[in-house]
Amino acid sequence: MELKRKVLAYITKGEEDDREILVFEQKNNPDAGLQVPGGTIEDDEFLIDALYREIEEETGIPRKDLELQGKVNKTNYFPENRDVVYERNIFHLAFTGEEREKWEHHVESDGKDNGMTFCHRWIPVKDLPELAANQDQYIDALSF
Repeated sequence: MELKRKVLAYITKGEEDDREILVFEQKNNPDAGLQVPGGTIEDDEFLIDALYREIEEETGIPRKDLELQGKVNKTNYFPENRDVVYERNIFHLAFTGEEREKWEHHVESDGKDNGMTFCHRWIPVKDLPELAANQDQYIDALSF
């Protein structure tokens, strides 16, 4: 079974009961579901560098507008009907940049997301619907 190392970012703003989390949908593929930023750690890439690279590629948010709160968990995810295991490294980051409620970001990268457009918005953590591929598995860890 192949192992792929991944990062996931729970990016939030606000405090406790008013805390919101950043989510996105693929503009031309709504069936992909609601997701949080994340992606594959490249060979010879540091975990934290992959985290910030994936966030900027998928959202346009630069590293300077984020404050790392900590690592939420490390877990394995086994997608159905695939001979692969994803090692997920899940991080919590606070958004400190300029407020935007919704925006679209066109991905320009060397990866499989190149050319895609992601539609981002903030959702209250307490009202978060189910995320694609069990990405919300550790969302309860944000109530610290």
